[in-house]
Amino acid sequence: MATSSIPIDGGDSELRSASTRRVGSQIPPIVPAQTALLVMHYQTDILGLFPSVAPALLANTRKLCDAARTQGVRVYFANLRFSPGYPEVSPLNKNGQGIKQLGLFIDDETSPELGRQTSEPVIVAHRASVFFGTDLQARLLAQGIHALIMVGIASTGVVLSSVAYASDADFRLYTVKDCCYDPDQVVHEHLFSTAFDSRTTVLSLADALLLLA
Repeated sequence: MATSSIPIDGGDSELRSASTRRVGSQIPPIVPAQTALLVMHYQTDILGLFPSVAPALLANTRKLCDAARTQGVRVYFANLRFSPGYPEVSPLNKNGQGIKQLGLFIDDETSPELGRQTSEPVIVAHRASVFFGTDLQARLLAQGIHALIMVGIASTGVVLSSVAYASDADFRLYTVKDCCYDPDQVVHEHLFSTAFDSRTTVLSLADALLLLA
């Protein structure tokens, strides 16, 4: 299984200065009351599949969550979840059959390292997209949310499916590359330079923290 190092935001002043210029000149600003951070599939079973990169991913995403909370940006979590026996999995769904064979995602939970607060919703989905078959879009629109900061595992799964839907639904989108992961790093990099770049504003963690400052 391929792995790669996940950068953790540091304190280099030159990098921060460059990021500040980019945020100020190129990155669309957010309105906190109209923005949500959507943390997708950061759950114990999934992080357990990638032990070599899990600590860095969790550290990066905890920084992002805390920054969002400080600025009044709502935080939503979305987890893949099934009932015992996987009655939600169709025999026609190839991806679902692979998930069923893993025997996971029945009784796991949102990764506690992210410090989820009781007021932060957990959206339960049975498919790759966190919007398919859920009330997430209705919840967001009811709260006046028009912009989404999206992070998740894996880039080729939940992030790709959810970004495609949210883009078609006319949300303004940001993705934070340092808080996304895929075991196929070649495809991960390709997605961020193609499909994600064409649908979202791609941010480093440093840029995202400055956006939320």
